[in-house]
Amino acid sequence: MRAAIVLFTRDLRVHDHPALVAAAEAESVVPLFVFDDAILRTFGAPNRLAFLLEALADLDRALSELGSGLVVRRGDVVAECLDVAREADADTVFMSEDVTAYAQAREEQLRRALAERRGKLSVHQGVTVVPPTDLEPSGGGDRYLVFTPYWKRWRSAPRRSVLSPPKRLSTPTLARQCRLPRLDELVPGRAAEGLPRGGESEGRRRLERWLRDGLAGYEERKDHLASTTTSGLSPYLHFGCVSALEVSERAGRQTGGEAFVRQLCWRNFHHQLHASDPSISNRDLRPRGDRWHVDPEALGAWKDGHTGYPIVDAGMRQLLSEGTMPNRARLVTASFLTKHLYLDWRLGAAHFARYLVDGDVVSNAGNWQWVAGTGADTRPNRVLNPVRQARRFDPAGEYVRRWVPELAAIEGVDVHEPWHIPSSDRGTYPLPIVAHDEAVARLRAARSASAAG
Repeated sequence: MRAAIVLFTRDLRVHDHPALVAAAEAESVVPLFVFDDAILRTFGAPNRLAFLLEALADLDRALSELGSGLVVRRGDVVAECLDVAREADADTVFMSEDVTAYAQAREEQLRRALAERRGKLSVHQGVTVVPPTDLEPSGGGDRYLVFTPYWKRWRSAPRRSVLSPPKRLSTPTLARQCRLPRLDELVPGRAAEGLPRGGESEGRRRLERWLRDGLAGYEERKDHLASTTTSGLSPYLHFGCVSALEVSERAGRQTGGEAFVRQLCWRNFHHQLHASDPSISNRDLRPRGDRWHVDPEALGAWKDGHTGYPIVDAGMRQLLSEGTMPNRARLVTASFLTKHLYLDWRLGAAHFARYLVDGDVVSNAGNWQWVAGTGADTRPNRVLNPVRQARRFDPAGEYVRRWVPELAAIEGVDVHEPWHIPSSDRGTYPLPIVAHDEAVARLRAARSASAAG
């Protein structure tokens, strides 16, 4: 090959990057990232874009150390890619596979456009541990619909080798370079102040620290809400600043690693579901006939963290402040919206997508559907009691007091039991907008009516 393009999407690293390694066989390589206007319009959010900009700056530094540098363009991905191919006289584009409907359509459009000019698209692994379409159920079908059988098969599935970065890259000089834009040139609004720093360098530092200091105690402490002992790798996995395969391989060799690797398998599980049917990002995997309530006031209270349930409100306020929340808090807040308020899971998924740094179409929709009972959960009417969850996973009330300052000074009272907080201590904090027992009864009645037709 005389020249090749590596089209970066959400694989923003140089370590263990199969597409980059394959492209490095060419005489020259153009590393390219395109700010896609279609994605900016529909999925552009300040928190994620702030992280993305830092990740791209870090990627540019890493590529420069290899003798290259990142070429940045903005517009339609296919058109910009073809334009760069003409400038560089490149005949092959390398990229990592992805599974969303938009990613699959983009890949096919790019393949056809390159073929028309006698070029070629070469697609490689790079986003998941096991390729999304590699594992099929022994009983038939093109995907696993239940996690446990998938996990048993996935954990023993063959893996490719983890790859080192190319030793050297040579990039031709292009006529039109482009600097990284500022955040306000991409979207309106400001990013939250507590965001993690983006990029492969920071992602690898966190990985090393996690493997050394945190992994061994992960299974015991993973749901402790006040703890800071989670890996913090989720946004780095979403943007591909660290390789899911490398994380899985290294963690799996260490004490306590299996519980953590199981969480990576959940990510892979959702990807294999979407690879088979991308429409489930917005359509029920297992329809329950739900006639979701319409209640803008209740939805607003949930979004703002004013439901009157301290553990729910703490999670929602952390989301607004830091662009993240612990996995257990995500489960509790999502269960409250879909099971207590009986509001459509898509409303919650859209809110999470707006604020989460690690907002991922595949995992976000998959997890929301699991909680709502329309996805892969084998117990679709499961309801997480927010008071019990709080007592179990935030027993001292540290997480609640951190994020619900109205309750921070209360002593000698169970801050997780909203009905027992004295009015003199409650101040401006609201009473619960719904009673747990009534909500559960309403959910069961609605689901029973739906099942009956």
